[in-house]
Amino acid sequence: MPISGSGRAVITLNKILGVAGLVLLLGGALLGFRSVSASGTDCGSAFQPAGGITPMSCDNALNGASTLVTVVISAGVLCLIAAVAVKVVRDRGHAKVGA
Repeated sequence: MPISGSGRAVITLNKILGVAGLVLLLGGALLGFRSVSASGTDCGSAFQPAGGITPMSCDNALNGASTLVTVVISAGVLCLIAAVAVKVVRDRGHAKVGA
């Protein structure tokens, strides 16, 4: 059975959501390892703060980095969930048409 125009659009949307989700997950993970600094002091990264007692100026830098990582990874997870949801809805639609 050939794929209609709307079927191709759904498949394309599914692929775009899946790829975007993976890219955002990888990007978020890489951002988590990026080193941040404040007032010339190396604060470490969101995943691994600098050892010992870091100055209070690092708090804002590390909080900002952690927030950014959380938002990017969450967006990636949401894209992947949306891709799975689109696939499930499409498959259910095919099952009803084929029955």
